[in-house]
Amino acid sequence: MLYKEQELLPLRLKTGKEVDKNIISDRIQKITFSATLEMTRRSRELKAQGKDVINLSIGEPDFDTPEPVKEAAKQAIDNNITHYPPVAGFKELQEAIAEKLKRDNDLDFAPDQVVVSNGAKQSLSNIFWSVLNHGDEVVLAAPYWVSYADIILLTGAVVVPVQTTVEDDFKMRPDQLRAAITDKTKAVLFNSPSNPTGMVYNHEEVKALVEVLKDYPDILVISDEIYEHINFTGMHVSIASFPEMKDRVAVVNGVSKCYAMTGWRIGYMAAPKFLVDACVKLQGQYTSGPGTISQMAALTAIKNPPHNSDYIHHMVRAFKERRDLLVEKFNEIPGVISYVPEGAFYIFPDVSSYFGKKYGSYEIKNTTDLSLYLLNEGLVAVAPGEAFGDDHCIRISYATSTALLEKAMERIKDALAKLK
Repeated sequence: MLYKEQELLPLRLKTGKEVDKNIISDRIQKITFSATLEMTRRSRELKAQGKDVINLSIGEPDFDTPEPVKEAAKQAIDNNITHYPPVAGFKELQEAIAEKLKRDNDLDFAPDQVVVSNGAKQSLSNIFWSVLNHGDEVVLAAPYWVSYADIILLTGAVVVPVQTTVEDDFKMRPDQLRAAITDKTKAVLFNSPSNPTGMVYNHEEVKALVEVLKDYPDILVISDEIYEHINFTGMHVSIASFPEMKDRVAVVNGVSKCYAMTGWRIGYMAAPKFLVDACVKLQGQYTSGPGTISQMAALTAIKNPPHNSDYIHHMVRAFKERRDLLVEKFNEIPGVISYVPEGAFYIFPDVSSYFGKKYGSYEIKNTTDLSLYLLNEGLVAVAPGEAFGDDHCIRISYATSTALLEKAMERIKDALAKLK
């Protein structure tokens, strides 16, 4: 897998004796470096060398955190809200999240069914570590977010990918879901809007998947809804909203994307009480509650209804315009198969027609080769689809300015044209 060959830094024992990487646990050696973070690291290195790299590999809005949210953080400091918080988060924030889930999604969760964590990634990790045993299986649609598989592998569980294609709009069909379930299936993971594809399930599509899951009442459903409000269809459908799914769905969300608060590190989960209790026990042992100042900032963000938020409307309009630009540009490049994403801020075009082509010392065998070629030759950082479970595509984030996107697309077009 991507970057697995990269050497770990040598360690030194108290004696000063140097030891090799064999001291690192098997579970850590089994997983990979995050491909998106690795490409960002490489692009920063090239920038440090004076090269004009455009980074389209990382999923971070290029907008600033709203002023009222920043002001809430300043007030928290002035009010000395700087001591240890409760493990599951401040009660006031738990209550606001429960109200948000009712307001925006028509979901009924009590405040004590909410756990606030250091980002949605930790919320997902808490769930996986709390429910998965060695050999358990987790079904998820591929392509999938780069960290899902490695977090699951860390627990000793098995990833069961359901392969989707650009021709099917990257959507998992009910028959595929049913075929993937075995007597070892412990959980099914959903992500809509999707990272990396921007795919969005509509109500009827979710309902069809629920009809399958009704036959397997012991399977936990995990719904990652972090891109909920970055949605161009005008409707977000949570699988937790179906009565048949009550008491068996864990909803994961956060403030990173729609409020441009990636660095504040606040995510949350809402779930059945038995799972919440397990996650609180786990979180209490390895991080405790997230930062108090970030929690107070998140409280202000979450209390702001998205349908009344000019900030969110402006951001979504900008993302949609950028999406349209990239779809148009990719349609002009021979051999690229593109899809019109309906949410998030990614496009995931199929570039496999360039496999087997060469330019100079470069030979393109997979999306990793192509991504490194585009970085070094085109000075554009993209994320290889191999890391997302689909080695036909590359992921491009359009969370940057229109001017940079136009410049990047010219570079990509020119670089691809050199491959013969």
